[in-house]
Amino acid sequence: MIVRTDQLTKRYARFTALDACTLEVRRGEIFGLLGPNGAGKTTLLRLLLGFIRPTAGSAHVAGCDCEHDSLGVRRRTAYLPGEARLFRRMNGHGVLDFFSRLRPACRRDTAARVADRLGLDCTRQVGRMSTGMRQKLALAVVLATEAELVILDEPTANLDPTARAEVLDLVTEARAAGRTVIFSSHVLSEVETACDRVVILRAGRLVHEQSIEHLRRSHRISARLAGPFTGVPEALAAHVSLAEHRDDRVVLEAADSLPRLLGWLATLPLEEMQVEPVGLGAVYDRFHRGSNDAHGTI
Repeated sequence: MIVRTDQLTKRYARFTALDACTLEVRRGEIFGLLGPNGAGKTTLLRLLLGFIRPTAGSAHVAGCDCEHDSLGVRRRTAYLPGEARLFRRMNGHGVLDFFSRLRPACRRDTAARVADRLGLDCTRQVGRMSTGMRQKLALAVVLATEAELVILDEPTANLDPTARAEVLDLVTEARAAGRTVIFSSHVLSEVETACDRVVILRAGRLVHEQSIEHLRRSHRISARLAGPFTGVPEALAAHVSLAEHRDDRVVLEAADSLPRLLGWLATLPLEEMQVEPVGLGAVYDRFHRGSNDAHGTI
């Protein structure tokens, strides 16, 4: 594991920004952080980087204690904050030059290639760039830094659809190169596309952990029956659950691939049936809008 937290907590007077968060991030994976504004995502990232001190608990990145060896943590990480601030009087080339000299791990040639892939005109002065252009410039700096861990806080904010897709490609390439990426975003489709695993935070608490590979095998089956529904066979109970049964309508949730279920479904008195993937949006809604804050895993 490259990241470990144990009961990590941050309080400000009576307000708890992060509450007893325990998680692990594996090396070489893209790890997603989901949650509404104020859920604790940025607080967690700032604790990992040692920018703020925890009220309780501990965190480690690449074997370094985040509170007592924050410099060691930052040597091993590349970080894109939610609101990156750049030198407004420099042009794009000047910014890339500055950061590549400041940090040898930031490869100037790689940064230029990333900027070009994102369609950024580096001859323009930062103060005359749009918000989206400044975001592209910050991404070029961060994604060109050869660090074990890349932390991206809302990396596609203010970007056009073409640039968003390019960022996801760059993140996937970083994983292929053996780097670990923590990807915080509000855009569920991006997280579902790019990430291997995701956690959902709400009101400072980690309420759910989700494997994206497992999610892609999960389906929701809605059916209208011409006869009675006799229940899910015991042999399939571990793979399918009854979500709703009202009159002649049945909704089932399958937590595994469909082939093992199709034979049984064919025996039901079906009049119509619809099968659709569950999707990360449905999982997020369940934990964001529900009242149960207990930690769950799928």
